[in-house]
Amino acid sequence: MSADLTSIEVDEFLPHPPTKVWRALTDSALQERWLMAGDMKPVVGHRFTFTTRPIPQVEFDGVISCEVLDVEEERLLRISWRGGALDTTVTWRLVAEGQGTRLFVEHAGFDLDDPAQAFAFKNMGSGWRSTVIPSLLKTLSAM
Repeated sequence: MSADLTSIEVDEFLPHPPTKVWRALTDSALQERWLMAGDMKPVVGHRFTFTTRPIPQVEFDGVISCEVLDVEEERLLRISWRGGALDTTVTWRLVAEGQGTRLFVEHAGFDLDDPAQAFAFKNMGSGWRSTVIPSLLKTLSAM
């Protein structure tokens, strides 16, 4: 049986330069404001965890184990994202656009045949767009 792997993709213009967006993506204190608490460092191989609200009905304890997989300063950040049933990756790509930045986010590796992953895909898909990106914009504006 082959797994149906699906990804969440977000394309958003941010009216801030790539340098500022990069700082918000990679500074743990800033990242906590718009994403989650953790100790992320933009160094390939660095392992860290994010902590968030547990979701017992899908056996998620609120801990996301991550590892930095790829870094191109002010251009690309890719991390592994493992928690509960998930073993996925999140990639942020930054492209300068006028006075701002085009941010591409891809959260990849969901198996929709798994009920817990299908639940995560549905909720995270809307969450990236309705919660995470607006929180990132608010953080950028306050910097």
